[in-house]
Amino acid sequence: QLQFVESGGGLVQPGGSLRLLCAASGFDFGLEIMSWFRQAPGKEREHVAAIRTNGVTTAYIESVKGRFTISRDNNKKMLYLQMTGLTREDTAVYYCNRKNNPDSWGQGTQVTVTS
Repeated sequence: QLQFVESGGGLVQPGGSLRLLCAASGFDFGLEIMSWFRQAPGKEREHVAAIRTNGVTTAYIESVKGRFTISRDNNKKMLYLQMTGLTREDTAVYYCNRKNNPDSWGQGTQVTVTS
């Protein structure tokens, strides 16, 4: 069964950086477009970034373009999200999952941006 374990979140000041990690298992990771999602307090979960199986083609929502970088290691079945220039609006629980047919959500990792 699909399993995702996210880590790397924490408390950071505005302008700071964090690197999120996701360990995936239970499916053929290298054949799936992978994504990061986030859910802020009182809001619905939103898609943040995606990366194709080649590890080169990426896509981001407008609000994180130029600040976030998604990457993957197909051999290790790992997904990453490098976040820089963090703002309070980035505060959320971050999740990784398949872009298509996301399922079996992990516990996520909390990112809190505050001074």
